[in-house]
Amino acid sequence: MHEIIRVDDVFKIYHPGVNEVRALDGVSLTINRGEFVAIVGHSGSGKSTLMNILGCLDTPTSGEYRLNGKHVALMTDKQLSFVRNRYIGFVFQGFNLISGLNALENVELPLIYRGIKRNQRRKLAVESLKRVGLGNRINHRPSEMSGGQQQRVAIARAIASRPPLILADEPTGNLDTASGQEVINILLQLNSEGHTVILITHDREIAAHAHRTIHIIDGRVVSDDARGAAVS
Repeated sequence: MHEIIRVDDVFKIYHPGVNEVRALDGVSLTINRGEFVAIVGHSGSGKSTLMNILGCLDTPTSGEYRLNGKHVALMTDKQLSFVRNRYIGFVFQGFNLISGLNALENVELPLIYRGIKRNQRRKLAVESLKRVGLGNRINHRPSEMSGGQQQRVAIARAIASRPPLILADEPTGNLDTASGQEVINILLQLNSEGHTVILITHDREIAAHAHRTIHIIDGRVVSDDARGAAVS
């Protein structure tokens, strides 16, 4: 399989010295194109720090991260912005929708930053909302939708530019069980269509839907079920 992510001996250290905090403590892993991977850990385990690095939102203190074969540390700010806008779709626990915009406008917004013309971005946004089952809610604002519907808008926004990689950080954290399952089903469908999906969660039941689970404790990878053994 084609390797999309490679992390080698990555550390993320805050306050170096006597009071240092090792959010990531020598993490190494690879993820192949088309995988659905769950990264699991309790609050403070380092999983969200790892997601920020994988999403090119943060940089490691040391170690190497290669995305699609390219050394991320050598990318310019412009190149990193390009990767975040076109290569990665982000889904967050808090939805991050703009209250004054309707569903269609929220999905269109990142496409504007990409310089896509109005007619094309409108088409992409409508298609994305239909894919998540909200074709009849495109004119509704966040306050007029349930939490599950808002998260589906957030997913539509993440996939509108058709990125090959989707990073979902606790996407079901603010949802009831039924709405959470709807979100997971959408992620599974996207994965079946070829998207690589990385799901960050503290919930082992949610993680069980992924095809591979990486468990992090205190900034270290302690198990990876694809290998079937603990990592020393």
